[in-house]
Amino acid sequence: MHSHDNITDTEFEFILPRGLGDSEGLVHRHGVMRLATAKDEIYVQKHRHAKESSAYGVLVMLSQVITRLGSLSVVTPELLEGLFTRDLTYLREFFNRINQQGDACIQVDCPHCNSSFQVELSLSGES
Repeated sequence: MHSHDNITDTEFEFILPRGLGDSEGLVHRHGVMRLATAKDEIYVQKHRHAKESSAYGVLVMLSQVITRLGSLSVVTPELLEGLFTRDLTYLREFFNRINQQGDACIQVDCPHCNSSFQVELSLSGES
């Protein structure tokens, strides 16, 4: 069994465009994000740094919903401060997509034959 097999239908894998470097020089790109809950929203609203800055609120929320990033099992807002802007933008888009869609697939219609089918969303950073 792969480690990917234990992902639930509320968790989504992602690959950062650049990756987050850690103090040992390792770069973490592969991660898992879960759907946000009301509890996450409340946590962000209560967080003192998030009250001072909505940009920091984004880091607080992402730290709650990212369950794994590379070999890092604990993701903190302070750790996410080290993200490149491109990766942060990617994570915000990814967060919005999975939380608005409910899943990473959308229904599309073929412009030629009008049949409907599911397309999995992939973001600019995914390979």
